[in-house]
Amino acid sequence: MKKQLLFIAALAILFSACNNEKKAEGDKKETPSAEVKNDAPAGPPDSATMAKMMQAWQDFATPNEKHKWLEKTNGTWVCDSLKQWMDGPNPTYSTATNSQSSTLGGRYVIGKFSGSTMGMPLEGISIMGYDNAKKMYVSTWMDNVGTGIVHMSGTYDEATKTLNLKGHQTDPMTGKDSDMREEMKTIDDNSYWMAIYGAGMDGKEQKFMEGTFKRKK
Repeated sequence: MKKQLLFIAALAILFSACNNEKKAEGDKKETPSAEVKNDAPAGPPDSATMAKMMQAWQDFATPNEKHKWLEKTNGTWVCDSLKQWMDGPNPTYSTATNSQSSTLGGRYVIGKFSGSTMGMPLEGISIMGYDNAKKMYVSTWMDNVGTGIVHMSGTYDEATKTLNLKGHQTDPMTGKDSDMREEMKTIDDNSYWMAIYGAGMDGKEQKFMEGTFKRKK
């Protein structure tokens, strides 16, 4: 880990130095010869700044208890009655499976979802992690019924055992971002409830999907 962090820090210093040199060269080209400045490019950071940079990178890169919580969601989860609302008050029902596993040293969890929507097969991939610097969970989602990537972030409420995520998906009618959010509530070690919300036809929030998933044994 130390070698990796030193390598990253060295790259950051080199990148900064190169940018300063390029900027200095650009300034020389654009400044008349009579007004050329002799400002030397900034050198590498001092030892205190370097130590602070190294500590920040180490804190950013090291998995913690938040990532341990994510690992608890690993496994295969099955929903026997997934509700979906598309074009009216009455939901459709289907089954779904979500298989999750950790990657990159436990820093992220990859989920592979399979089910159906509007009578068509639905396959999706999610990646979730905890950003140590932003201090929040971050998530992406992509599937076979679109070509955009959903981005969400949020926090976990220990009191209600609920993960609350907010973000955006692409509205295919406008090509612009459309608000959406997700709730995931832990029932016990072997079951959780989730719901997806987004903007309806009238622009107001509505529930799109809801279901309880149980761990497959």
